[in-house]
Amino acid sequence: MKHGMAFRKLSRTPSHRMLMLRNLVTSLVEHEQIKTTLPKAREAARLAEKVITMAKKGRYAGYQRASGFLLQPKLTSKVFTTLAERYRDRPGGYTRIHKFGNRPGDNAPHAILEFVDNPRDLKYEMTSRAVGWEVLGKEMRERSAKTLAEEGVDGVAELMQKELVLGPKAKGDLRPRTRWNLQKVLKYRPTGALTEIGFKAEDHIDSLLAKPLSIKTLRENADKKAADTAEENQTYFRSLKDIKMNVGDRAPGQTRSALTLARGGLGWQPGRKVRWFERRKLGVEKPLDWTQF
Repeated sequence: MKHGMAFRKLSRTPSHRMLMLRNLVTSLVEHEQIKTTLPKAREAARLAEKVITMAKKGRYAGYQRASGFLLQPKLTSKVFTTLAERYRDRPGGYTRIHKFGNRPGDNAPHAILEFVDNPRDLKYEMTSRAVGWEVLGKEMRERSAKTLAEEGVDGVAELMQKELVLGPKAKGDLRPRTRWNLQKVLKYRPTGALTEIGFKAEDHIDSLLAKPLSIKTLRENADKKAADTAEENQTYFRSLKDIKMNVGDRAPGQTRSALTLARGGLGWQPGRKVRWFERRKLGVEKPLDWTQF
């Protein structure tokens, strides 16, 4: 029977392995977000969870152990003050791992290791963008893109407030997965986080409608003479038809996948047989514009 096989060896001696993991945990405490290989991230996350648990207990013995474990003892005060206060009500799960493709060269799996609820929380940012995308897609089914570009989208925070009380199988304005992520990222955050993520979602909606909204704002703030001069000198952005979509781009509210759109003429179409002498092209011949959705 083999003993002592619980954790990864990472192709290193025990002393080298422990020093490397201590270095990763120290960098994680300092920056709260690091990028490394997936096996190293999993092992470093296990040790970082233990450091946070010692900090939440607040004992002097735990402070000494954490100070001896971190390669920069000055970061121990941050662990026992900032991080311990942030995760005071959270029972566990202080770290999160995002897979980040493969590393060029040796093709090793990359990952991003971060503390949850940190100032640059990736899941928080991605959830806000997903909410903005789905709200804009819902609005585009009811109003035209031109109307949305002129009037904008409001009431995102109120919509999220309703979604927070819905169950996993309830039918709402957001997809169940997006609703679950929204409830998860806001569960242990302070009260003002809902307003903040609402602003982020609205900012993402504005970025999707950036060009027409910026034109609308410029025309509202400028006087008539300046607006007439701008229209004479910059006639290339008068219409929404000037905003073309590249191959693979998806407008909010579309159901076709980005992969199907990127394939274009090479995509499989039901009921059609391609003859051997036909030359099929990658992409679309004429780029679509927002007025077609």
